[in-house]
Amino acid sequence: MAQTDTNIVVDHGQSSWSDLWTKEDYLAIWLGLLIIAISLTAYFGYGPKEEFTAKINAANQIQAAEVEKAPFKTVAWYKADDDKKKLKASSGSFGKFVSHWTKHPGSWKSNPIDAFIMSDAQAKALNDKAMPAYEDAKGKSAAALTSAQEAEAAAGAAAFKDQSLNDAAAAKIADWRAAEKKVASAKKKIGNKAYNYFPTLIGLCAFFIVIFGTGIACMKKSFSEFAKGFVVVFLIAVLAYMLGGQAISKQYGFGAEAWGILLGMIIANSIGTPRWVLPACQVEFFIKTGLVLLGAEVLFGKILAIGIPGIFVAWVVTPIVLVCTYIFGQKVIKMPSKTLNVVISADMSVCGTSAAIATAAACRAKKEELTLSIGLSLVFTAIMMIVMPAVIKAMGLPEILGGAWMGGTIDSTGAVAAAGAFLGEKAMYVAATIKMIQNVMIGVTAFCVALYWCTRVERQAGRTVGTGEIWHRFPKFVLGFLAVSVLFSIIDSSLGQDLSNALVDQGAVRGGTRLMRGWFFALSFAAIGLSTNFRELAQYFKGGKPLILYVCGQSLNLVLTLTMAYIMFYLVFPEITARI
Repeated sequence: MAQTDTNIVVDHGQSSWSDLWTKEDYLAIWLGLLIIAISLTAYFGYGPKEEFTAKINAANQIQAAEVEKAPFKTVAWYKADDDKKKLKASSGSFGKFVSHWTKHPGSWKSNPIDAFIMSDAQAKALNDKAMPAYEDAKGKSAAALTSAQEAEAAAGAAAFKDQSLNDAAAAKIADWRAAEKKVASAKKKIGNKAYNYFPTLIGLCAFFIVIFGTGIACMKKSFSEFAKGFVVVFLIAVLAYMLGGQAISKQYGFGAEAWGILLGMIIANSIGTPRWVLPACQVEFFIKTGLVLLGAEVLFGKILAIGIPGIFVAWVVTPIVLVCTYIFGQKVIKMPSKTLNVVISADMSVCGTSAAIATAAACRAKKEELTLSIGLSLVFTAIMMIVMPAVIKAMGLPEILGGAWMGGTIDSTGAVAAAGAFLGEKAMYVAATIKMIQNVMIGVTAFCVALYWCTRVERQAGRTVGTGEIWHRFPKFVLGFLAVSVLFSIIDSSLGQDLSNALVDQGAVRGGTRLMRGWFFALSFAAIGLSTNFRELAQYFKGGKPLILYVCGQSLNLVLTLTMAYIMFYLVFPEITARI
């Protein structure tokens, strides 16, 4: 049975101070800020900041000396750089604690129990199996290091004035770095340890019941009814993580998000979602809180690092595609629902699920319309994640151009990084950064849609809309997302790149906010599936217009993004491209 709620936002009343602790958007902000406050306090207030600063300064001195000595990055320079990259605040006691209690089912091939339990004997067998490859990689790396050191010494004996010797040394050092990457990859396969995730998952479920249940109580809803139904939502999310971790599923990019919706829909449209589960299907509460946490990963410093080319790709193409797709839906294929039209347009052009949620809230789209939009996004994300790297390689496109193309067109942030990794490190960096720049558009899109809907769409429908309605319509959780983004951007710029990487990216984010965000998104997708009825969804799919809209809009997006990326990265700003 589907939820009786028909709109994403149902409160049309005036704001008051009580809204700050009784309304969903504000509660999502407070919960997100609480998690962020705990993470920042743990990693900065009691973290290894002074120790890391001393080690980074020592490594920087070595690198500065090596830059003065040689016209290329020497072995000592790279070793100092490796020392800095090893500094991770999440490796401390708090990081290990959070990592342990936010575990989700792991990878497996043929036995799903392997996703939850691994014995000492199994871990030892896996490590023993992988050890020969690791030892072989270590041996080759050691030999490559010796060759690199000898070539560098030869170049040094000529005072680094012989270009042929310098080039030979640089080539040997590059070979050594490539060998080191293989060592790192092989090392991951010998790090298996025994685990049992069942107690962890039970504890995590109880924790989520407390934090979200408290919010539910603040919204004058029943804590007990939420708690009873949440167990089912959590179990669906766990199963989704398990299926997403299966080897073939991972290979084809069918992750926990897609599995959560699919499993939930199967239950809802076969045996039916029990009535007592529906109070726990708090789709917006889960995902809005996750989106507030997403702000910690949108850093202005990284946006500026990739420069104006990335900004043009993300901030010029995106609104053009959004507006053109919306007009195409209204004028050409005659989409009967304007709200469905704009939600699909925003989902496809901006950044997938996150933009869809914000846009649906701004225009008060129906729950079924949001579900349909997210479903289309997840299907095409999985397809594009596999197809685009293959197409880019077949076309012979440069790595940076390919990364920019994927970053501006693939909807999911995680899928963008994974697809970029198929091409190489530079492609992954460019793709992920452009997607991060594009994420900033979430707030802008929500505001513009709210403004347009209040001043044009609803006036055309004969409704009288006051100027204050724009504020009431605007999804407040977006303010939390932007505030967190600004806060973390300030922290990032004040610390410097290396210390920020150790304390922010490898600390508060990867050891805190990102772990929780992943779970919140998984819960929201499970809740979407459980509260979706195919019969209610079918009316929006008549004639296949939503699919046509998505395909045509994404086709335009692919053409414009590739064109803009080529112009900006290779014709207008080639010097920025050369520095990446």
